Amino acid sequence: MTSRFRSTLAVSTVAVGLVALAAVPSNADGTTARAAQQPAFLAPSQMPRSSTPWTADPVAQGLPEYGLFCAPGVVPAQGTRHRTFRTELDTGGLQVTTVTETEGQAVRLAGALRRALAGCAERLEQEDPGTEAVGRYHGEIAVEEGAHVYSLDTANPEVGSTDVHLFSVGRDGRTVTYVEWGQMGDFEQAPLKAFRKTTATAVNKLWR
Repeated sequence: MTSRFRSTLAVSTVAVGLVALAAVPSNADGTTARAAQQPAFLAPSQMPRSSTPWTADPVAQGLPEYGLFCAPGVVPAQGTRHRTFRTELDTGGLQVTTVTETEGQAVRLAGALRRALAGCAERLEQEDPGTEAVGRYHGEIAVEEGAHVYSLDTANPEVGSTDVHLFSVGRDGRTVTYVEWGQMGDFEQAPLKAFRKTTATAVNKLWR
């Protein structure tokens, strides 16, 4: 796995289950104030199946320490929370969710993330001439305002390393969520079908 991706996922192991949502206050007429809620995150069991169990850190405020592997500087820290996932076999994952002030801001953020993912392979090769990278787009998932799936296959022939990553960007109203999966290997070993299901689950459960 690339050192950059290792850094993104290198955090202390904490086995946790679902993170409870904050209590939601009601308005005077008894309706729920959605603005007071926080979007829900994936549970470890909702990541693509692995030969060893997934564990996850608690949901944390802001961006992960090392940012987003293929989208550095794109997501604002304000309104953002994240959760990091891992298995015992060098497979890692990340979910980053941002609630924007307006739906227009969410549309622009989702678009910026998609552009960053689409251009990730070219950027990596420019930054590190020893890296060979191939990026692919795997289409849209019909969930809420839509989700889009990408993959990245990287190799460094000089050191003999190969890594594969899956990414997705989805939106529900003012909320944008980014999901990332990665491990050593190549694209043929990536659980694309399962990752699409994980992405649909991530978007569907944001405000359920």
